[in-house]
Amino acid sequence: MNRAEVEQFLQEHKQRLENVLPHYITRMAAPETIKRAMAYSLEAGGKRIRPLLLFATLHSFGKEPDIGLPVACAIEMIHTYSLIHDDLPSMDNDDLRRGKPTNHKVFGEAMAILAGDGLLTYAFQVIAEADDARISPMTKIRLIEELAKAAGPEGMVAGQVADIEGEGKQLSLEQLEYIHRHKTGKMLQYSVLAGALLAGANDKQLRHLDSFASHLGLAFQIRDDILDIEGSEEKIGKRVGSDIENKKVTYPSLLTIAGAKEKLSFHIEEAKRYLQKAEVDGSVLSYICDLVATRDH
Repeated sequence: MNRAEVEQFLQEHKQRLENVLPHYITRMAAPETIKRAMAYSLEAGGKRIRPLLLFATLHSFGKEPDIGLPVACAIEMIHTYSLIHDDLPSMDNDDLRRGKPTNHKVFGEAMAILAGDGLLTYAFQVIAEADDARISPMTKIRLIEELAKAAGPEGMVAGQVADIEGEGKQLSLEQLEYIHRHKTGKMLQYSVLAGALLAGANDKQLRHLDSFASHLGLAFQIRDDILDIEGSEEKIGKRVGSDIENKKVTYPSLLTIAGAKEKLSFHIEEAKRYLQKAEVDGSVLSYICDLVATRDH
Protein backbone atom coordinates (compact mmCIF):
# COMPACT_ATOMS: atom_id res chain seq x y z
CA MET A 1 0.00 0.00 0.00
CA ASN A 2 1.22 3.50 -0.77
CA ARG A 3 0.61 6.46 1.56
CA ALA A 4 -2.63 7.54 -0.14
CA GLU A 5 -4.03 4.01 -0.02
CA VAL A 6 -3.13 3.64 3.66
CA GLU A 7 -4.82 6.94 4.52
CA GLN A 8 -7.91 5.89 2.58
CA PHE A 9 -7.95 2.53 4.39
CA LEU A 10 -7.77 4.20 7.81
CA GLN A 11 -10.42 6.79 6.95
CA GLU A 12 -12.82 4.23 5.52
CA HIS A 13 -12.57 1.90 8.51
CA LYS A 14 -12.76 4.71 11.03
CA GLN A 15 -15.98 5.81 9.34
CA ARG A 16 -17.35 2.26 9.43
CA LEU A 17 -16.72 2.20 13.17
CA GLU A 18 -18.44 5.58 13.63
CA ASN A 19 -21.44 4.30 11.66
CA VAL A 20 -21.79 1.09 13.70
CA LEU A 21 -21.17 2.38 17.25
CA PRO A 22 -24.54 4.20 17.65
CA HIS A 23 -26.49 1.07 16.71
CA TYR A 24 -25.09 -0.82 19.70
CA ILE A 25 -26.43 1.86 22.04
CA THR A 26 -29.85 2.30 20.43
CA ARG A 27 -30.58 -1.44 20.50
CA MET A 28 -30.02 -1.75 24.26
CA ALA A 29 -33.03 -2.45 26.46
CA ALA A 30 -31.90 0.19 28.94
CA PRO A 31 -33.24 3.47 30.43
CA GLU A 32 -33.00 6.37 28.00
CA THR A 33 -30.93 8.45 30.44
CA ILE A 34 -28.09 5.94 30.62
CA LYS A 35 -28.23 5.39 26.85
CA ARG A 36 -27.83 9.15 26.29
CA ALA A 37 -24.93 9.36 28.75
CA MET A 38 -23.15 6.39 27.19
CA ALA A 39 -23.71 7.65 23.65
CA TYR A 40 -22.56 11.18 24.55
CA SER A 41 -19.00 10.08 25.23
CA LEU A 42 -18.86 7.07 22.93
CA GLU A 43 -19.88 9.09 19.87
CA ALA A 44 -17.75 12.15 20.70
CA GLY A 45 -15.14 11.18 18.12
CA GLY A 46 -11.45 10.91 18.87
CA LYS A 47 -8.51 9.23 17.17
CA ARG A 48 -9.97 5.69 17.39
CA ILE A 49 -6.38 4.44 17.37
CA ARG A 50 -7.23 1.17 19.11
CA PRO A 51 -9.90 0.00 16.63
CA LEU A 52 -7.68 1.13 13.76
CA LEU A 53 -4.85 -1.01 15.12
CA LEU A 54 -7.19 -4.00 15.11
CA PHE A 55 -8.29 -3.34 11.52
CA ALA A 56 -4.68 -2.76 10.43
CA THR A 57 -3.57 -6.02 12.03
CA LEU A 58 -6.28 -7.94 10.20
CA HIS A 59 -5.17 -6.27 6.97
CA SER A 60 -1.58 -7.29 7.64
CA PHE A 61 -2.72 -10.94 7.43
CA GLY A 62 -4.80 -10.35 4.31
CA LYS A 63 -8.08 -10.73 6.23
CA GLU A 64 -11.25 -8.68 5.76
CA PRO A 65 -11.26 -6.03 8.52
CA ASP A 66 -15.05 -6.26 8.92
CA ILE A 67 -14.64 -9.46 10.94
CA GLY A 68 -13.20 -7.27 13.68
CA LEU A 69 -16.00 -4.69 13.89
CA PRO A 70 -17.73 -6.06 17.03
CA VAL A 71 -14.42 -6.35 18.89
CA ALA A 72 -13.36 -2.91 17.68
CA CYS A 73 -16.59 -1.44 19.07
CA ALA A 74 -16.03 -3.26 22.37
CA ILE A 75 -12.51 -1.87 22.60
CA GLU A 76 -13.75 1.67 22.02
CA MET A 77 -16.44 1.19 24.68
CA ILE A 78 -13.85 0.21 27.27
CA HIS A 79 -11.54 3.05 26.25
CA THR A 80 -14.44 5.52 26.52
CA TYR A 81 -15.44 4.20 29.95
CA SER A 82 -11.88 4.77 31.16
CA LEU A 83 -11.96 8.37 29.91
CA ILE A 84 -15.30 9.09 31.61
CA HIS A 85 -13.95 7.81 34.92
CA ASP A 86 -10.55 9.50 34.47
CA ASP A 87 -12.28 12.86 34.10
CA LEU A 88 -14.25 12.56 37.35
CA PRO A 89 -13.50 15.01 40.20
CA SER A 90 -12.10 12.15 42.28
CA MET A 91 -9.63 11.30 39.50
CA ASP A 92 -8.22 13.96 37.12
CA ASN A 93 -11.11 16.42 37.58
CA ASP A 94 -11.23 17.54 33.94
CA ASP A 95 -13.89 19.78 32.41
CA LEU A 96 -13.16 19.06 28.74
CA ARG A 97 -12.77 15.87 26.73
CA ARG A 98 -12.49 15.80 22.93
CA GLY A 99 -13.43 19.47 22.91
CA LYS A 100 -16.73 18.93 24.73
CA PRO A 101 -17.76 19.20 28.40
CA THR A 102 -16.89 15.97 30.20
CA ASN A 103 -19.62 13.45 30.92
CA HIS A 104 -20.08 14.34 34.58
CA LYS A 105 -20.42 18.02 33.68
CA VAL A 106 -23.41 17.18 31.47
CA PHE A 107 -25.07 14.25 33.25
CA GLY A 108 -23.78 14.55 36.83
CA GLU A 109 -21.25 12.39 38.64
CA ALA A 110 -23.57 9.50 39.47
CA MET A 111 -24.79 9.07 35.89
CA ALA A 112 -21.24 9.47 34.52
CA ILE A 113 -20.04 6.66 36.78
CA LEU A 114 -22.93 4.47 35.64
CA ALA A 115 -22.29 5.36 31.98
CA GLY A 116 -18.72 4.16 32.41
CA ASP A 117 -19.87 1.01 34.19
CA GLY A 118 -22.38 0.38 31.42
CA LEU A 119 -19.82 0.73 28.64
CA LEU A 120 -17.35 -1.54 30.43
CA THR A 121 -19.76 -4.40 30.97
CA TYR A 122 -21.60 -4.01 27.67
CA ALA A 123 -18.30 -4.41 25.80
CA PHE A 124 -18.07 -8.06 26.83
CA GLN A 125 -21.69 -8.65 25.81
CA VAL A 126 -20.95 -7.21 22.36
CA ILE A 127 -18.15 -9.73 21.77
CA ALA A 128 -20.15 -12.64 23.18
CA GLU A 129 -23.09 -11.84 20.92
CA ALA A 130 -21.02 -11.26 17.76
CA ASP A 131 -22.91 -13.09 15.03
CA ASP A 132 -20.20 -14.11 12.59
CA ALA A 133 -19.54 -17.70 11.55
CA ARG A 134 -15.89 -16.78 10.96
CA ILE A 135 -15.37 -16.28 14.70
CA SER A 136 -15.32 -19.61 16.52
CA PRO A 137 -16.65 -19.96 20.08
CA MET A 138 -13.11 -20.68 21.31
CA THR A 139 -11.81 -17.51 19.67
CA LYS A 140 -14.58 -15.52 21.37
CA ILE A 141 -13.61 -16.95 24.74
CA ARG A 142 -9.95 -16.06 24.14
CA LEU A 143 -10.90 -12.54 23.02
CA ILE A 144 -13.00 -12.01 26.14
CA GLU A 145 -10.33 -13.47 28.43
CA GLU A 146 -7.56 -11.31 27.00
CA LEU A 147 -9.76 -8.20 27.09
CA ALA A 148 -10.50 -8.77 30.77
CA LYS A 149 -6.74 -9.05 31.44
CA ALA A 150 -5.93 -5.93 29.44
CA ALA A 151 -8.67 -3.76 30.96
CA GLY A 152 -8.78 -5.12 34.51
CA PRO A 153 -6.64 -5.12 37.66
CA GLU A 154 -3.75 -6.82 35.86
CA GLY A 155 -3.84 -4.27 33.05
CA MET A 156 -5.31 -0.80 32.63
CA VAL A 157 -6.73 -0.58 36.15
CA ALA A 158 -3.33 -1.51 37.59
CA GLY A 159 -1.81 1.39 35.67
CA GLN A 160 -4.50 3.77 36.89
CA VAL A 161 -3.86 2.73 40.50
CA ALA A 162 -0.11 3.22 40.12
CA ASP A 163 -0.74 6.59 38.44
CA ILE A 164 -2.89 7.84 41.32
CA GLU A 165 -0.50 6.53 43.98
CA GLY A 166 2.42 8.15 42.15
CA GLU A 167 0.99 11.68 42.23
CA GLY A 168 3.21 14.04 44.18
CA LYS A 169 6.00 11.43 44.39
CA GLN A 170 9.34 11.24 42.60
CA LEU A 171 9.06 8.11 40.49
CA SER A 172 11.86 6.25 38.76
CA LEU A 173 11.80 5.68 35.01
CA GLU A 174 10.99 2.03 35.69
CA GLN A 175 7.97 3.00 37.81
CA LEU A 176 6.79 5.45 35.16
CA GLU A 177 7.07 2.79 32.46
CA TYR A 178 4.96 0.44 34.59
CA ILE A 179 2.21 3.07 34.67
CA HIS A 180 2.38 3.67 30.93
CA ARG A 181 2.63 -0.01 29.97
CA HIS A 182 -0.50 -0.77 31.95
CA LYS A 183 -2.67 2.35 31.86
CA THR A 184 -2.27 2.95 28.13
CA GLY A 185 -0.21 0.12 26.68
CA LYS A 186 -2.27 -2.92 27.64
CA MET A 187 -5.34 -1.88 25.67
CA LEU A 188 -3.22 -0.93 22.67
CA GLN A 189 -1.55 -4.34 22.89
CA TYR A 190 -4.94 -6.01 23.11
CA SER A 191 -6.09 -4.25 19.95
CA VAL A 192 -3.23 -5.81 18.00
CA LEU A 193 -3.61 -9.17 19.75
CA ALA A 194 -7.34 -9.28 18.95
CA GLY A 195 -6.65 -8.68 15.28
CA ALA A 196 -3.96 -11.37 15.27
CA LEU A 197 -6.24 -13.89 17.00
CA LEU A 198 -9.07 -13.21 14.57
CA ALA A 199 -6.59 -13.63 11.70
CA GLY A 200 -5.25 -16.96 12.98
CA ALA A 201 -1.69 -15.81 13.69
CA ASN A 202 0.89 -18.39 14.76
CA ASP A 203 2.76 -18.24 18.09
CA LYS A 204 5.83 -16.56 16.61
CA GLN A 205 3.74 -13.86 14.99
CA LEU A 206 1.78 -13.33 18.22
CA ARG A 207 5.04 -12.82 20.16
CA HIS A 208 6.52 -10.32 17.73
CA LEU A 209 3.27 -8.40 17.31
CA ASP A 210 2.90 -8.21 21.09
CA SER A 211 6.40 -6.68 21.32
CA PHE A 212 5.51 -4.32 18.46
CA ALA A 213 2.40 -3.17 20.31
CA SER A 214 4.23 -2.87 23.64
CA HIS A 215 6.73 -0.40 22.19
CA LEU A 216 3.97 1.44 20.32
CA GLY A 217 1.98 1.78 23.53
CA LEU A 218 4.91 3.41 25.32
CA ALA A 219 5.52 5.70 22.36
CA PHE A 220 1.86 6.74 22.39
CA GLN A 221 1.97 7.73 26.05
CA ILE A 222 5.32 9.52 25.74
CA ARG A 223 3.83 11.60 22.92
CA ASP A 224 0.85 12.29 25.20
CA ASP A 225 3.24 13.53 27.91
CA ILE A 226 4.93 15.83 25.39
CA LEU A 227 1.61 17.19 24.13
CA ASP A 228 0.58 18.06 27.68
CA ILE A 229 3.41 20.59 27.55
CA GLU A 230 3.69 21.55 23.88
CA GLY A 231 0.14 20.87 22.63
CA SER A 232 -2.72 23.32 22.23
CA GLU A 233 -6.05 22.93 24.00
CA GLU A 234 -7.85 23.65 20.72
CA LYS A 235 -6.19 20.72 18.95
CA ILE A 236 -6.11 18.09 21.70
CA GLY A 237 -9.61 18.90 22.96
CA LYS A 238 -8.70 19.14 26.64
CA ARG A 239 -6.70 21.45 28.84
CA VAL A 240 -2.92 21.25 28.69
CA GLY A 241 -0.62 21.36 31.69
CA SER A 242 -2.80 19.04 33.79
CA ASP A 243 0.13 16.69 34.47
CA ILE A 244 2.11 19.51 36.08
CA GLU A 245 -0.97 20.74 37.95
CA ASN A 246 -1.64 17.23 39.30
CA LYS A 247 2.06 16.82 40.19
CA LYS A 248 2.46 13.79 37.94
CA VAL A 249 5.84 12.47 36.93
CA THR A 250 6.14 12.28 33.14
CA TYR A 251 8.82 11.48 30.60
CA PRO A 252 9.62 15.19 30.07
CA SER A 253 9.85 15.77 33.82
CA LEU A 254 12.29 12.86 34.18
CA LEU A 255 14.24 13.15 30.94
CA THR A 256 13.55 16.74 29.72
CA ILE A 257 11.58 17.42 26.54
CA ALA A 258 14.59 16.53 24.39
CA GLY A 259 15.13 13.27 26.28
CA ALA A 260 11.45 12.35 26.00
CA LYS A 261 11.53 12.92 22.25
CA GLU A 262 14.61 10.73 21.98
CA LYS A 263 12.85 7.99 23.95
CA LEU A 264 9.82 8.36 21.70
CA SER A 265 11.95 7.79 18.60
CA PHE A 266 13.58 4.74 20.20
CA HIS A 267 10.26 3.03 20.90
CA ILE A 268 8.90 3.82 17.44
CA GLU A 269 11.98 2.25 15.83
CA GLU A 270 11.75 -0.80 18.10
CA ALA A 271 8.07 -1.20 17.24
CA LYS A 272 8.91 -1.20 13.53
CA ARG A 273 11.72 -3.70 14.08
CA TYR A 274 9.39 -6.20 15.74
CA LEU A 275 6.78 -5.57 13.06
CA GLN A 276 9.28 -6.70 10.43
CA LYS A 277 10.02 -9.84 12.46
CA ALA A 278 6.33 -10.77 12.40
CA GLU A 279 6.62 -11.25 8.61
CA VAL A 280 3.26 -9.70 7.73
CA ASP A 281 2.23 -6.85 5.45
CA GLY A 282 3.07 -4.07 7.87
CA SER A 283 2.32 -1.09 5.62
CA VAL A 284 -0.69 0.17 7.58
CA LEU A 285 0.73 -0.66 11.02
CA SER A 286 4.00 1.08 10.17
CA TYR A 287 2.08 4.16 9.05
CA ILE A 288 0.21 4.17 12.37
CA CYS A 289 3.61 4.21 14.10
CA ASP A 290 4.46 7.38 12.23
CA LEU A 291 1.08 8.90 13.13
CA VAL A 292 1.69 8.17 16.81
CA ALA A 293 5.14 9.74 16.67
CA THR A 294 3.98 12.98 15.07
CA ARG A 295 0.37 13.46 16.25
CA ASP A 296 -0.60 16.87 17.56
CA HIS A 297 -3.84 15.86 19.29
